[in-house]
Amino acid sequence: MYLSFYGLERSPFGPTADPDFLYLTHGHREALAQLTYAIQERKGFMLLTAEVGTGKTTLLEALRRRLDGNTAVAYVSNSMLPFAGILEYMLEDFEIVKPGESHAQRLVTLQNFLVERHRAGQSTVLILDEAQNLYPQTLEQVRLLSNFETTKEKILQILLVGQPELRAKLEMPELRQLNQRIAMRCTIPPLTRAGTRNYIRSRLQAAGARDLGIFTDPALERIAECAGGIPRVVNTLCDHCLLIGYADQVRRISAGMVDEAVSYLEAGRQPRRRGRARARMRFMTPARWALLGIVSALAASIGSLAVTRPDALAQILDMGRAYLGQ
Repeated sequence: MYLSFYGLERSPFGPTADPDFLYLTHGHREALAQLTYAIQERKGFMLLTAEVGTGKTTLLEALRRRLDGNTAVAYVSNSMLPFAGILEYMLEDFEIVKPGESHAQRLVTLQNFLVERHRAGQSTVLILDEAQNLYPQTLEQVRLLSNFETTKEKILQILLVGQPELRAKLEMPELRQLNQRIAMRCTIPPLTRAGTRNYIRSRLQAAGARDLGIFTDPALERIAECAGGIPRVVNTLCDHCLLIGYADQVRRISAGMVDEAVSYLEAGRQPRRRGRARARMRFMTPARWALLGIVSALAASIGSLAVTRPDALAQILDMGRAYLGQ
């Protein structure tokens, strides 16, 4: 809706982890370097935790792109699967044609696959996203996969990814063996204020913006304050700000417009409009919006009858006149 108005080629603040908009903060780069090192050195278990919306999926996409062609990756994002489902998903991602029918046969098939790849100097990685939702017994079964090893190296690298609750779950007594095996732990900190400004301008540039000053400095400061350094919240706020700016035909997003977007997102209140539009919006209560929708639907139906069934329309009008005459 607002793309041409702001000179954009595509939406800069979409909800998905589009690699074209990849922006790595210092925290992302540090975590990425740690995970890459752990995989290359065959450390076994790794842990990545971060708050919701801080860019874990974006980091994982960057990690997968950084790994060379000698690394096979199974990425399991459905954390509600039991271990049998995780195993089946792994075998499918690894493109193993004949995995076996029984659970034991599938484990043997996986072990043979891992041994063959290790002998060829190739690496194999399992990524379990949203791992804080996995049951303790499932995590314990995942731990047993790390028993696939040689006398010198782990032949399967396992990355557990999740929210901070995952760290607490790993402290459970029944998971102490798994917790002890984690060789690399890293996290993604929230964006700083400067990082938030750079993040927004980076996405505008990736979207084809010729003018990177669409958001004024006070607006950027207000977004950084309201979003708390969470990229997903930054995206949502910026998208709503651009909608408000387009509706008001304003090419510079102000701090006041950020407040309007925050108000709408927090309480569902309609953003203020300027001039007559603002006055009309003020008096449009939910009941009036509903009535307007009914009237519009009736008008559309009457228009359709006038074209397709003029005889039926005439009968309806006669009945209306008779009712009003009473």
